[in-house]
Amino acid sequence: MDYALELFRTLTDKLESLFNLPLAWEYLPLLLSGLPMTLSISVIGMGIGLVLGLFLALARNSQLIVLRWPARLYISFMRGTPILVLLFILYFGLPELGIKLNAYTSACIGFGLGSAAFIAEIDRAAFNSIDQGQWESAKALNLSYWQTVFHVIMPQAIRTAVPPLGNVFMDLLKATSLAAVITIPEVFQKAQMAVGKTYDSMTMYILAALIYWPMCILISVLQDWLEKRFSRYL
Repeated sequence: MDYALELFRTLTDKLESLFNLPLAWEYLPLLLSGLPMTLSISVIGMGIGLVLGLFLALARNSQLIVLRWPARLYISFMRGTPILVLLFILYFGLPELGIKLNAYTSACIGFGLGSAAFIAEIDRAAFNSIDQGQWESAKALNLSYWQTVFHVIMPQAIRTAVPPLGNVFMDLLKATSLAAVITIPEVFQKAQMAVGKTYDSMTMYILAALIYWPMCILISVLQDWLEKRFSRYL
């Protein structure tokens, strides 16, 4: 009995050294204060990515070389450029050209431009999965190109695109932690501040992970709902 009690105390001490629950509870409000910034950058960046990615996908599929090749070049460059490098270019590089963006604007634009390249390829694959007969039928009904895209092709393609778009949104949400390097006060930067005060890096970084995790679960739930919502177009 004494051995079991001693073992329990040892395990408790080790767990407390790994994750100090009272300390985590004390600093939870500090980390949560960065949540609005994390969410707003994620949502705005995803919004920019969705709009720009759609037009890039259409340009990528265009028969016009002046549209297709610039779109391919943009997608290739952005997919091959780390988002951290892009943030540094926008926040530290552009001022050398006389263009000054604040940290928040740089983060929103950076994540939007970066995610657009991946979203463009997702959209392109989703559009190409639709039978060519759909385009021909819409043309026979005298629908314009944009009417065909928005009212015929897109409602069917969205069902295919939702799962990978959900993954992009999750990656974008987690990647916002990189915005800490350009002084954005989001969740991860708040965790770094807490580490500076407590010197308990393990507890604070685990706490940050436990904040990101439920947000990713919510995105998964939204993704499942959207998949069911657009299944009616199959």
